[in-house]
Amino acid sequence: MIDLTNLNIIKGLLTHYNVSAQKSLGQNFLIDKEVLDKITKAAELSKVDFVVEVGPGFGTLTLLLAEKAGRILAIETDKKILSILRAISSGYQNIDLLPANVLRLDGKELYSHYKAWSKTRNKKTRYKLVSNLPYYITSAVLKQFLETNYRPDLIVVMVQKEVAERIVAKPGEMSLLSLSVQFFGKPEIIAAVSKDAFWPKPKVDSAILKIVPHSSQLQHSVDDVKKFFRMLKAGFGERRKQLHNSLSGGLNINDATVQEKLRYVGISPQTRAQELSITQWVKLFKQFKKDI
Repeated sequence: MIDLTNLNIIKGLLTHYNVSAQKSLGQNFLIDKEVLDKITKAAELSKVDFVVEVGPGFGTLTLLLAEKAGRILAIETDKKILSILRAISSGYQNIDLLPANVLRLDGKELYSHYKAWSKTRNKKTRYKLVSNLPYYITSAVLKQFLETNYRPDLIVVMVQKEVAERIVAKPGEMSLLSLSVQFFGKPEIIAAVSKDAFWPKPKVDSAILKIVPHSSQLQHSVDDVKKFFRMLKAGFGERRKQLHNSLSGGLNINDATVQEKLRYVGISPQTRAQELSITQWVKLFKQFKKDI
């Protein structure tokens, strides 16, 4: 297998194919073998796994995934980089390349690739997202794979360290991002990753983030989820405001009513949005659902 962590090989490929790394597409190629090993270990791969990889680049991670998993669907939007990956991965029968912008695909469409492969297997299979994500689409990709009825069984992604820390935040430091992820799954930082592990070197450090999706804490309809996130956005509308003011103004509900509902679930009206856990927000939603 070609050593795609070797910088001379990477530069040689770029020269040979007359291609350059596109900063606008967040192309920072992972060149640290230890970090790659940590990603694949966290993904708990076996031959019953169907793995979606977003932004495979040259295939540094792709080829490792193909060695351990049953099937890989690598989604790449850069046609020039894709041509290199196609040549490098030509000897692998379990890698499918999809030239597309992942954000223009929906969860059901991606899941259909997994189901088609799963039907050919005699064993129970698993659906996973494992990627070194381009920084600029991190939040959008997580939203796409979590806010759907076709969630993966496991997500392991490389993201900016600051973003990973925001996602795993505890009450007191919560945000819309952390709540949006924790509503659908349990996030965990596996390891911090230095900017030196990439080429070209980014300006910030990264982290390997593992998310184990779970059933929603609401027995919900699509409409309920929309209402729940509307409530969250109202609560975080002005972080410095006390929660009763934020919810009253953001949801256009009488302040006395809001305070009564907050106290009913054991939350002080003077609390601020970032102080509540996902469990508290779910309890609160059950009180506000009819008013939203």
